[in-house]
Amino acid sequence: MDANEKKEVIKKKYQDIAVFGGSCCPGGSCCGETSPVDLSKSLGYSESDVQAVPDANLGLGCGNPTAFADLKPGDIVLDLGSGAGFDCFLAAQKVGSSGKVIGVDMTLEMIEKAQANAQKYGYSNVEFRHGDIEALPVEDSSVDIIISNCVINLAPNKEKVFREAFRVLKPEGRMYISDMVLLEDLPEELKDDTGLLAGCIAGAVLKEEYLKFLKKAGFSIEILNEDLDISKRQYGDLPVESLKLKAWV
Repeated sequence: MDANEKKEVIKKKYQDIAVFGGSCCPGGSCCGETSPVDLSKSLGYSESDVQAVPDANLGLGCGNPTAFADLKPGDIVLDLGSGAGFDCFLAAQKVGSSGKVIGVDMTLEMIEKAQANAQKYGYSNVEFRHGDIEALPVEDSSVDIIISNCVINLAPNKEKVFREAFRVLKPEGRMYISDMVLLEDLPEELKDDTGLLAGCIAGAVLKEEYLKFLKKAGFSIEILNEDLDISKRQYGDLPVESLKLKAWV
């Protein structure tokens, strides 16, 4: 599959999740019958987090970037791949009315779901924009903090994503990521598996390559945590981990 074909596979999967519900897990098998609430709690979300905006929690993450992003009142925050808005709303609570959160997602149905959630729960400091994280609909040097939760692995051109992130961050801006990376190469037959692609595995790259892309874009990096156990919990013992990191301009 070329990059455009991969994007279409991913978009269709997340359209279906937005409209019909369900999991991003490959074939639905690796997460079993785990609910979005239980899955989120296993990733570090608190009871108050999962109860805050229940309609926005689709259980699609691999960590909780809002927990380690050091968000403060007045911050302008950008969420790369915002889905139904779960992390955006948690971030909005922290930045307050003097701050703002922008969510960008390539799936129109997710944007519509997020906008409906914002209206339902009264979040006036959150805005959702339909767009591609490889070409962000965001002005240069306009964002204090970027967060992203299990999304950049889905982008065919990760170098472009990180260059775009660097572009939109203000001087001394920071990015906090939770994402899936490979610990060793996948067998060739799995690399074009559509279930694994939409399930955040087939599009992932080796950890060393991921970090290289960030540095090439101009970022300094600090690894905050590496969740190896997620492979057993969600991904059938494939050679993957959830990498949590801070990157700054």
